[in-house]
Amino acid sequence: MSQTLAIVGAGRVGCVLGRRLRELGWCIGPVVTRSLATARAAVRAIGAGTPHGNLTRQVLAADVVLLATPDSTIAAVAQQLAQIGGSEWRGKVVLHTSGALSHAVLAPLRRVGACTGAMHPMQTFGRRSAPNLEGVVFGLDGDPAALRLARRMARLLGGIPVRVEPARRAAYHAAGGFAAQHTLVVLEAGIRILMRAGFTRRQATRALLALARQTLANLQAHGARDAWSGPVPRGDWDTVARHLAALRRLPPEYAEAYRALTRLAVRLLAPRPERWLAQLERVLGARGRMH
Repeated sequence: MSQTLAIVGAGRVGCVLGRRLRELGWCIGPVVTRSLATARAAVRAIGAGTPHGNLTRQVLAADVVLLATPDSTIAAVAQQLAQIGGSEWRGKVVLHTSGALSHAVLAPLRRVGACTGAMHPMQTFGRRSAPNLEGVVFGLDGDPAALRLARRMARLLGGIPVRVEPARRAAYHAAGGFAAQHTLVVLEAGIRILMRAGFTRRQATRALLALARQTLANLQAHGARDAWSGPVPRGDWDTVARHLAALRRLPPEYAEAYRALTRLAVRLLAPRPERWLAQLERVLGARGRMH
């Protein structure tokens, strides 16, 4: 029997999950956003649902409520929903999609009888394209009943459910930031450096994406240490010094990021990190503690 899903906060994540669940047989009920216009747009993107420009009692008709609002608003939305439904929440499942917050933020709903949980897809959701959820890890936590349903939903979506302890969710989410936002920023910095060296944006993007793809393939096939390449693992400190000299012509964040990432690489990947860090610090010219 298909279940009914209400979605509160149908931005990129809410729309992608809602559309995919609809395709998999779920019935989409109320779709709530900050305005009726954005709710209607979300319903069009999902392909089903009833648009609402504010929180409504109609969400209580759904078996499952998915909160895909910004982290900063989840607690307030949970409080409002608890006030709207009271004891009518008993037995219903409410899940939020935050990566950094645990299900504890849904405490107002839990107090009135709802089963609460967190179901966060560790995937990037761009503005122009929907991501593939096949093989994506979903970080879960929550009450037993909410966890069971979240596991089922994650597997139905093609994902891999992994339970994350509530106290470790912020670290779990930060790890995703290294793979997504920070990777993007590092590549964009490299693109701009190449453009200053005379490349077009298209040429620079092609060059660095090819390099990044091969690095990721090497990581997957051989592990991080064997995939590590460049002047540092070769002990070519003169080249590192030349890099820093070139980066001084750019805004200071470029050289600061180079230093920080080089130190982190040595800390994580060098066979004898302390010895390598001592050599590296002489090149970087850093002051104070090395670790």
